[in-house]
Amino acid sequence: MKDAVCHKFQQEVSNVLVRHKSILDIITKYQESCAKVNRAIIKSVTACGCIRIDAKKQDIPDHISFEELSDYMSNHIAGELCDICRDKVEKELGNHLFYLAALCNALHLNLQDIMLDQVKSLETLGKYSLY
Repeated sequence: MKDAVCHKFQQEVSNVLVRHKSILDIITKYQESCAKVNRAIIKSVTACGCIRIDAKKQDIPDHISFEELSDYMSNHIAGELCDICRDKVEKELGNHLFYLAALCNALHLNLQDIMLDQVKSLETLGKYSLY
């Protein structure tokens, strides 16, 4: 079922994308959508205040195992998105996914196959992928 959702989404994007069908339009809209995701997150900090960025150097003790490393790493986010900010971030991420699918369509790439290849790579390389 999950596979069908990805394929259906990519097909629906193909069906509705009319105005920005040029690869140049798609690339610029994709970049713009990324900026809007960033802006929505930043406004959650600066305008709403539901989350706070508490960034500082991540202190990692010497001689810890890879498995223990995540215990010492932080995403630097304090708080939780409120419902309004969550809706806005989700909307902008949805738009970003739309233009990602459009980019795949323009280049005759299958988004589901790309995702499956990434999963296989992560499963195969595990901690050595180090994303």
